[in-house]
Amino acid sequence: TRIDVYILNIIKCRPPENRNPSIEEINKCEKYLKKQLEIIQPKVIVALGRIAAQTLLNNKDTLTDLRNKIHQYENIDLLVTYHPAALLRNPKLKKYAWEDFKKLKKEYMNG
Repeated sequence: TRIDVYILNIIKCRPPENRNPSIEEINKCEKYLKKQLEIIQPKVIVALGRIAAQTLLNNKDTLTDLRNKIHQYENIDLLVTYHPAALLRNPKLKKYAWEDFKKLKKEYMNG
């Protein structure tokens, strides 16, 4: 249910022209992200898309390489899947995202 999910962003405002956020923008916002996670205390984080995953994991691996593994961010399990915009652009990716969310449900939601 919606009470079980909290959606947040690595940055707190959209960059002009919907460009990818700069390192400076990410660095300025990360303290807010960490505070949100401290308050919420999630069981798991699901990084939606390459930018979120690379930012939280501090690496440049491809989204394909980051999927299907349990990572850690601030001692919280982190799973990576496709951003909803990518699924709209390429519907063939939906089956992979569906697999990711089934794994999430099995591992973290008793079902």
